[in-house]
Amino acid sequence: MDKKQFRTESKKLLDMMINSIYTHKEIFLRELISNASDAIDKRYYRSLSDNAVGLSRDDYAIRLAVDKDARTLTVTDNGCGMTAEELENNLGTIARSGSFDFKNEHSEETTENVDIIGQFGVGFYSAFMVADKIVVESRAIGADTAFRWTSEGADGYTVEPCDKGEVGSAITLYLKADTDDEKYGDYLNDYRLRELVKKYSDYIHYPIRMDVERSRKKEGSGEGENAEYETYTAEETFNSMVPLWRKNASEIGEEEYESFYRDKFFDFEKPARVIHTHSEGATTFDALLFIPKHLPYDFYTKEYKKGLQLYSSGVMIMEKCEDLLPDYFSFVKGLVDSADLSLNISREMLQHDRQLKLIAKTIEKKIKNELGKLMSSDRETYEAFFKVFGTQLKYGLYSDYGMHKDVLQDLILFASSREMKMISLKEYVASMKEEQKTVYYACGETVEQIDMLPQVEAVKDHGMEVLYCTDDVDEFAIQMLREYDGKTFTNVCTGKLDLATDEEKEAIKTENENAADLLAFMKESIGESVSNVRFSGELKNHPVALASEGEISVEMEKVLNKMPGEGNKVKAAVVLEVNADHAIAEKLKTLFADGEREKVANIAKVLYAQARLIGGMSIENPTELSDLVCGLIL
Repeated sequence: MDKKQFRTESKKLLDMMINSIYTHKEIFLRELISNASDAIDKRYYRSLSDNAVGLSRDDYAIRLAVDKDARTLTVTDNGCGMTAEELENNLGTIARSGSFDFKNEHSEETTENVDIIGQFGVGFYSAFMVADKIVVESRAIGADTAFRWTSEGADGYTVEPCDKGEVGSAITLYLKADTDDEKYGDYLNDYRLRELVKKYSDYIHYPIRMDVERSRKKEGSGEGENAEYETYTAEETFNSMVPLWRKNASEIGEEEYESFYRDKFFDFEKPARVIHTHSEGATTFDALLFIPKHLPYDFYTKEYKKGLQLYSSGVMIMEKCEDLLPDYFSFVKGLVDSADLSLNISREMLQHDRQLKLIAKTIEKKIKNELGKLMSSDRETYEAFFKVFGTQLKYGLYSDYGMHKDVLQDLILFASSREMKMISLKEYVASMKEEQKTVYYACGETVEQIDMLPQVEAVKDHGMEVLYCTDDVDEFAIQMLREYDGKTFTNVCTGKLDLATDEEKEAIKTENENAADLLAFMKESIGESVSNVRFSGELKNHPVALASEGEISVEMEKVLNKMPGEGNKVKAAVVLEVNADHAIAEKLKTLFADGEREKVANIAKVLYAQARLIGGMSIENPTELSDLVCGLIL
C-alpha cells in the first residue's frame, strides 16, 4: 500500500504543531476529547431529523483505554465517524476542520445542546507530541466499510479498509519512549488520565469513561493480616459533565457552591461571597466568582499569579487568564465560560479582542457591585474582608494616577474618631456638618497613636470627624483621590486646619510677628531638622506639635524612606508649632527677653524631641536629649 503525503506544506506545519504551537504536551488529551465530543454532537444533530441514527442521547460516550505492554492509549467515541474521503480531507490536510465546516453549514440553525468546540483542524496533530505513531479507525453512519488511517508523522499517512463494527472513531496513540525529561508512560496510568480529564474536560457533556483496576477484600476472607484481596475491573466516569455555572442560581444551594469552591480552588474555608452571573449582549458568558476570606499564602510574592480559569464551551482553555481581572481584584478566584472569544489555533492563548475586554469590564463592575452589596447587607463580613484585602483596594486607588477611583472609592474603609468604627467616605460625607467643606484625616502607625495627636483633638473639639490612616498607602491613595463628592481632603498635621475664627487668626498672626526674633532663634538652634518654628492657637492643652508644609508629609517621609533602594532620602518640610496659649510660650518669651539664649536653645531642642515623640517618630539623638533634660532640671 502506497503511503500518501500530507498536503499544503503540511510537513512544516506538523513540525510547528509538535514543537511550537502548544505549551504543554498534556494538552493532546483535551484536543482528542474535544474532537470526540464534536463527532458525537454531529451525530446527535443528525438524529434530530433522522431516526435511523439509532441512539438516544444517553447512549453517547467517550471511552479511554490503555495497553501498558503495547504502550498505547486509545480514545474512542460513538459519534458520526468518517468515510475514507473524510479521513483524507480532515486528517490528510492539516488545518482543515470538519467541525468548522459543519458549523458554517448550519450557522443559520439553532440546535439545543449541540456545541461544536474544535474549529481549527490542528488539535488532532497535537497527539504527535506524545506519540510516534497514530492509528485512526473510523466508520461513518450508514457506511458498509470502516477505514484505518495510519501515520508516523510528517513522512505521510496511509488509508485502508479495516474491521470496525460500530459507528464512530477510535484513535490509538503509540506513545514515545520515556526520556530523562519526559515520562510519556505516565499517560498510561488511570490516575494521570483522570487528572487531565478533570482539569481540561470535566464539563464535556458526554461521559468520559474508562475501565480501571481496583482492589478489594475477598468475600469471606479473614481480618487484619489474614485478609485476602483481589483485583477487579470497574468502569468509572471521569468527568462531572454538568458545569455548576451553567445551572440556574436558584437551583444551587449554598453548600453546593462551597463544596465546588473548596474542591476547585483548594481552600479550607468557605468563601466570603459567591458571584454567579450570566451575561448576554455584545458578548455572552457565564461566570462563577468567589471572594475568599483570607489571603493566599503567596499573595505578596512573585510566584502568585492572578487570573480566572477560562473555559470555552465547557473546555478549559487557560488556567489563569490574567486579562480578566484588574490587579486590585487579583484576590478573586473563579472562572469564566464563553463561546464568543476569539482563540488562537492552540486555544491556549486569547487574541486580545473586543470580547475579552467586554467580559473583563463586566466582571470588574460585577465584583464592585457585589462588594458594595456585601458592605450594605453584612457589614461585619465586609469589615472582616476589608481587614484582609483592604490594602489591595487602596493600592488600586493609588495606581495608574487614580484612574480607578470611580470603581474603588466607595469600597474603602477607614477607622474614624467617631466611636472608633470603620466607615466609608460616603458615610463620612453624609454625617458632615453643613458648613464643613473638607474631609479631615490624620496618619500614624496605630489608631491609638493618631488619636492622641494635638491636631486631632482640636478637630474633634470642634465636633468634626477625623479619619485615621494607619496603612502606608493611605495618604498616597487619598492624595490621588483629590476630592470626594465635592469635598477636599485635609491632613490635620499640615497646619491647614483653618478652625480658628478671623479674630483668632489675626491674634496668632500678630503673636508670630511680635516673636519673630525668638522663633527665628529657636529654628536656628534646632537646625535643619525643621523648616520653620511658629506659634499656633489650635493645639488645645498640648505645648507643642509637628506639622508639615508642601507635598510631602511627615508620614509620607517615613513611608518613602522605608522603601529599598539607594539615593537621597526624601525630606518633609517640618514645622515646629508651639502652643501660643501654653505656659511654655510665656516662659520662652521671658527667657529670650532676659538674654538666656542658651537656655532657650536647649528648651527648643527638647520641645522638638517632644514633638517627634508625640508624632510617633524616633528621637534623632537620645543622648543629647538626655543631657539637655538633665541640664534643665539641674
